[in-house]
Amino acid sequence: MDLIGSKWKSLVLFHLLKGGMRSGELQKTLKDISNKMFTQTVRELEEDQLIQRRIFPEVPPRVEYELTPLGKSLEGILIQMDDWGRNVIEDIKKER
Repeated sequence: MDLIGSKWKSLVLFHLLKGGMRSGELQKTLKDISNKMFTQTVRELEEDQLIQRRIFPEVPPRVEYELTPLGKSLEGILIQMDDWGRNVIEDIKKER
């Protein structure tokens, strides 16, 4: 849980299940995340070897993030968490 327990870490990992994403594109998928928090989150995930950053030597430089094999091993857990959350939201809406 220390590796993926924060709100933003699990969301970053979930969005990267679809494949590599450019830094700006990934950040846009995370509504309300600050630049500082985004940078901190991806750095921690990179340090924990769950994602990798690829820098392309272009002008301007292009940065992409993608899951490592260790990060990909979380796919089942992340999908189950997403399914659980969707079911909870659905149940709450039915109760109203």
